[in-house]
Amino acid sequence: MARYIGPVCRLCRREDMKLFLKGDRCYTDKCGYERRAYPPGQHGQARRRKPSDYREQLREKQKVKRIYGIAERQFRGYYYKASRMRGVTGENLIQLLERRLDNVIYRLGFASDHAEARQLVRHGHFKVNGRRVNIPSYLVRMNDQLEVTEASKKVVRINDSLGAVERRGVPQWLELDKDAFRGRVKALPAREDVTLPIREQLIVELYSK
Repeated sequence: MARYIGPVCRLCRREDMKLFLKGDRCYTDKCGYERRAYPPGQHGQARRRKPSDYREQLREKQKVKRIYGIAERQFRGYYYKASRMRGVTGENLIQLLERRLDNVIYRLGFASDHAEARQLVRHGHFKVNGRRVNIPSYLVRMNDQLEVTEASKKVVRINDSLGAVERRGVPQWLELDKDAFRGRVKALPAREDVTLPIREQLIVELYSK
């Protein structure tokens, strides 16, 4: 699967919001978006016309894809799965994205950003219900127990991320035992648990065309 390997601060500027793609750096004065809060490119500071409905829908979809680090084909698959579930399609989509193992690892504070969480999962640093899982897209369920493997408790990146977890906070639907390097899924994430400024209805309108 293709991954974007360019400067990630450029993505924040394109979406005109801080996406927290560089971990702890996003909380400092070195944040690229804070220093240049306008779109990238030679026309970034030029005045733009009122965006069309399609442009707003496309930008919202691109923003959510970049927040969670997902390629187009996989993201579209999540949408179709959400549309077949009971309830509101947009809320189902956000819940599926939040339940990804790499996202849960990031939300619990074991990684400083989604890209780091995905890499740590792929390298087999975590167990789910006592079994090692190395698939970032694995969907967690209610009451799942997540823990760092014994050999990985000395990994510097994991310890550094846990040291800064108070600054980011842990969502209410998750429970963290910092000293034991363990977490638990207390409940499935509700829409109000996701505080990011996401307008999922625009994504539904885009794919419904």
